[in-house]
This record gives sequence, C-alpha cells and structure tokens, in this order.
Amino acid sequence: MGPLGEYIMEPLYDQEGILVATLDLSEIVRSRFDFDPVGHYSRPDVFQLIVNDTKQDIVQRKQ
Repeated sequence: MGPLGEYIMEPLYDQEGILVATLDLSEIVRSRFDFDPVGHYSRPDVFQLIVNDTKQDIVQRKQ
C-alpha cells in the first residue's frame, strides 16, 4: 500500500508469486499534505476531542 492507502501493485489472488515495484519516495512527502498533525488538526477551534471517562452502565433497562 502507498502512503495514501492505494495499491502500489495489485495483490495476487489464488496464486503464489513475487511482486516487484519501484517506489517513489516523494509520495511520502506529498501524502503529508493530506494529514498534517501539527497543522489545522491541532487547532481547537476546528478539531476537538472530548473523552468521557466516567463509569458507564453497560446494561440499561427501560421501564
């Protein structure tokens, strides 16, 4: 798989074999533009993660 999740080589189905591919390492740099963890994802006005760590009831009965 490439850095964006696409196939570099199609997988072999129902057979054995060796796959050979030429890798373009510049794709790694280009893929970082799709997810920039220090860019806009770190802005609290755009992205916010809230974790509720209080104990939750697993089973609830309706009355």
